[in-house]
Amino acid sequence: MKTKVLIILNLLFFIFSCSREESVKPTPTPPVETDVVTPQNVKTYMVDKNATTETAALFYNLRNLGKTKTVIGQQDAFNSFYQTSGFSDMKKATGNDPGILGSDFMFITDKDNPSNQWFVQQENKIIADTKEAYAKGIINTFSWHLREPYHENSFYTSDMTATEKADAFKNILPGGKFHNWYKTKLDKVAQIVSQLKDSNGTLIPIIFRPFHEFDGNWFWWGASYCTPEEYISAYRFTVEYLRDTKNVHNILYAFSPDNSYGSANSYFSRYPGDQYVDILGMDNYGDFDNKGTSGANAANAKLKYLSDAAITKHKIAALTETGYRVTSTTPAIPNWFSTYLFDAINNNNVQIAYVMFWTNNSSGYYVPTPGTSNVADFQSFALKNKIVMQHQLKNLYKFP
Repeated sequence: MKTKVLIILNLLFFIFSCSREESVKPTPTPPVETDVVTPQNVKTYMVDKNATTETAALFYNLRNLGKTKTVIGQQDAFNSFYQTSGFSDMKKATGNDPGILGSDFMFITDKDNPSNQWFVQQENKIIADTKEAYAKGIINTFSWHLREPYHENSFYTSDMTATEKADAFKNILPGGKFHNWYKTKLDKVAQIVSQLKDSNGTLIPIIFRPFHEFDGNWFWWGASYCTPEEYISAYRFTVEYLRDTKNVHNILYAFSPDNSYGSANSYFSRYPGDQYVDILGMDNYGDFDNKGTSGANAANAKLKYLSDAAITKHKIAALTETGYRVTSTTPAIPNWFSTYLFDAINNNNVQIAYVMFWTNNSSGYYVPTPGTSNVADFQSFALKNKIVMQHQLKNLYKFP
């Protein structure tokens, strides 16, 4: 009898043990997602398949960095009103230079350059600043406030007649009366970019965002003054002329509307196509104009559209212009940087590679300097783990 009991107990133990082993299964290891973009094939995802090695490395590294970090910078960082000590305003506030330097082709292509020496001086300063930034590992980005083709006095539609506003942009297209004029302006851009070289003769990569904030009506290339097809044609012509006709191969091209869109579809309503865009950008001042949390959430939702699209398209996403301007009559907003802006670029897993603040000048500032009421807020923002400045940049111009 004892023997039978032992056999039964052993059998039950065996069955129990087997059932436990079957029920406690090891947790499967999730598959490791591999990025399809590699140093070897990166140019196939870029606008310029013949881009210089440094330009391709910038695209590759900035795209990867943007998955977890955001570089911050400023327009005219080395040439602003408050720059009295030889340092950028950002360095005076934080001890470190910006990771992005914004410049403009406006004075370089002005009708009075080179007849007016002041414009030549501005051109030389921009070239020198670009070279200085590159030597420090900083990213260079250029906008272009191109003056209208009738009188070349302004880029604002408020300074143009109704006829001029209706005709100007469409006439820079092939066959238009201003097409040769526009090609001459692009010739000057190509000349300058082709001469941007470091001390070893290496071409310096730049980001170029032609016809920015096109969804507004304040510039003569705005949405009310051209059809989507005309805008797309002008953007494509600009890229093809610089890349294919002028053989300029050190440019990344940015698509940069303002913040008017409310959906992914509207964001892409004037999109030139993946073959013409490296960076999906957005300029946004309006959502941050003293609108608190609701404004930050609105900005975050719009950044989410372009961030998700950039991931899908294997591009770079960026907040190409932003800021809140403090003046003698417009006080700073408490926690604007450390709360509202940071939430907009951080929440909902957005991947924003860089943020650029606009320039400081005699009438107001976007980046605080020592002694201003919101400098501590900016310092707190700059110290966040997600935020990257010049001293934290790895070499973006070399492949890992």
